[in-house]
Amino acid sequence: MAAAGTKARLLLEVRGSLQSALLIVGEPETGGTCMDISVTPSSVQVKTPDGCTELRLPAEVRLGPSSCRGLQFVPGEGLHLRLQAQAEISAKPISVFNQNVQAQECCTFYCQSCGEVIIRDRKLLRVLPLPSENWGALVGEWCCHPDPFANKPLQPQANDCFIGDSFFLVNLRSDLWQPRPELATVETHSLAAEDRFKLKPKANTKVICKRCKVMLGEMVSSETTKFYMTEIIIQPSERIFSIIPRSQFVQSVITRCLMELSSARSTFRFTIQGPDDKVYILLWLLNSDSLVIDSLKSSRRIQRSIKKFSLLEDSLKADPSSPWNAVKVLYVPCIKSKNEKLASSWENDISVHSLTLPSATCLELLLILSRNNSALPSSLRFMNSFQVAFLKM
Repeated sequence: MAAAGTKARLLLEVRGSLQSALLIVGEPETGGTCMDISVTPSSVQVKTPDGCTELRLPAEVRLGPSSCRGLQFVPGEGLHLRLQAQAEISAKPISVFNQNVQAQECCTFYCQSCGEVIIRDRKLLRVLPLPSENWGALVGEWCCHPDPFANKPLQPQANDCFIGDSFFLVNLRSDLWQPRPELATVETHSLAAEDRFKLKPKANTKVICKRCKVMLGEMVSSETTKFYMTEIIIQPSERIFSIIPRSQFVQSVITRCLMELSSARSTFRFTIQGPDDKVYILLWLLNSDSLVIDSLKSSRRIQRSIKKFSLLEDSLKADPSSPWNAVKVLYVPCIKSKNEKLASSWENDISVHSLTLPSATCLELLLILSRNNSALPSSLRFMNSFQVAFLKM
């Protein structure tokens, strides 16, 4: 797929499940509305007095030119139209990193931000998903005898890795001889022989990367550490670690979490909160079957703001006309005491699921959503009181 010419701006969103596409042809940069638009099953071509732009579609997408409907011209944006489309789009997120931990495999844990080795050459004998957060209550409802799991939290053994919604639980007892992440001062106390060195609930248990000082997770007991998926990359030990752009990594992890939770639990609303339970973002998953081809040029103002943040620098280097799979979300920021009433109602709603991330990552995600929202045409940026954004898989 290639684009020749830069005078016209194009945005194409293809929905795999609906077999439809929304095409937006932007106004010429030099002004005026003199455009010759040609749509074929495999391409979109726009001719203006200043040149020609051709957008070639990937092989898995075919448009139906004769199905054009909903044609309208939006001042300041351009021509909007809808088409039927034949699209074979995978609904599964494409993993750009080896985050799928496999049992019986010797793995190394890295800090995603700087590549520092956190756990070296750990052979994982068991890689198991954790049950939902309400599993204890369900056991109590179904058991006719005293709960056998009461006061016995699920803790990984030496060669275990337990996988939660947005975190890994790992036992670091056998790694005491290896370089460990820098631990903040941890208070311990002794209750009984079998409960020695348990952490106080209010103790500072953050796990910080020695090199870049990023919060990687927290200690949940004297032996068990919780690592957040957005901060850690797990790869086979023989594989060479390569830095993945931060924005790309965060979006990939979040989209996978949203898709897995929506599929497993039929929930589509999420609160993004920090370890202190402070809510930063309300997210509503609209769809996960979009393929987006976006050659809309960001304004100079947006490009200048992106250059100020290293988190978003990779977006300037990417080919804007390359297709990418995405999920479409509605979101509401909850920082600086905004939308407190709505956030409170979502927190008290059992159909809303909470995702806990480091506070800095919550702010990073909000910055990514704001950037992606700003890249959309004005008429597509809002839906009722929510803002709209795509997150790349």
